[in-house]
Amino acid sequence: MATSMLELFRVLSSFSPTRVDLKAAPWDAYVEWAIAQGLAPLAAYNLEYRLGLCGAPQWAKDRLLSLYQGTANDNVMKLVNFKRAVDDLEGRRIVLLGAASFAESLYPHVAFRPVIDVRLFVPPGDVEPFVAWLRRAEFKADTTDAPAPSGERVLSDGRTMLYVHGALSKERALDDAMLSRCLPIRFYGPSMYRLDLEDALLVHVMLMARAGFDVPMLEFIDLRELVQGAPSMGGDYSRAPRPDVVLARAGQLGVERALWAALGVVEKLFPETGEAVAKLRPSLMLPTREVLERLVVTPLAQVGRTEAFRGEDTLRQLLAGG
Repeated sequence: MATSMLELFRVLSSFSPTRVDLKAAPWDAYVEWAIAQGLAPLAAYNLEYRLGLCGAPQWAKDRLLSLYQGTANDNVMKLVNFKRAVDDLEGRRIVLLGAASFAESLYPHVAFRPVIDVRLFVPPGDVEPFVAWLRRAEFKADTTDAPAPSGERVLSDGRTMLYVHGALSKERALDDAMLSRCLPIRFYGPSMYRLDLEDALLVHVMLMARAGFDVPMLEFIDLRELVQGAPSMGGDYSRAPRPDVVLARAGQLGVERALWAALGVVEKLFPETGEAVAKLRPSLMLPTREVLERLVVTPLAQVGRTEAFRGEDTLRQLLAGG
């Protein structure tokens, strides 16, 4: 029986894939879609080192493996270059967000998770001093994209894009609380931190929702690992998130609907997360759940989708509050 696109995605996005016959899988459709979704490095590793003679065509292995090697080199270059820029900075609290934090805290190998850019969160009063510090490492204001949202600065050294957030939520007290809970990352120097697990999960969902959920499928793998407590690792995120804490903070941040929808997508894509998702999903009114399921969850969980997600009106209402 032919392997479906969803089945192929699940096998190749697993950190412990089960050996199956993939000879009749839809390789032509999968390979280009996977590359666009940031999934190629992990898929390549699984095909080359985990799945053996699974029936995958050689052309698909070669195409994906070239992305694995390129991602490994690119990630190391970006992260080492960033480390050099911040390693000597002392007495500050700079929080590494998203891909740059997740690549080594959620993924067994840094090459599995492409780091397209580096996102950082600092107290609002530290934005300009930090930007000035980064200029010493030749990071300059980037003017190639549309203007950044209020409170966010965009810089580039020609190789790496840096996004500096001076605020994450709408309330300074909530941001201050997140900063007080963050965890040190000694590798990058004495001023570098990451969000604690519950905050990382919620901020990840919040940023996905602010992007209109028009995000690569890779970000739902990030969320899968956060929800399950990074079971393949042994670091800061390798514990089950506390449901009472997640739900309370989701209400404070006003992301309950976004959280409900994002967790619904994760559960559809990865059924093994069902038990964990059930504990973390907020309670919403039935009409709200039905709208989110139909207009957000179902289309986002469609593996192989190539068109941009279109749900702006629904998402504006979703982000209006929990």
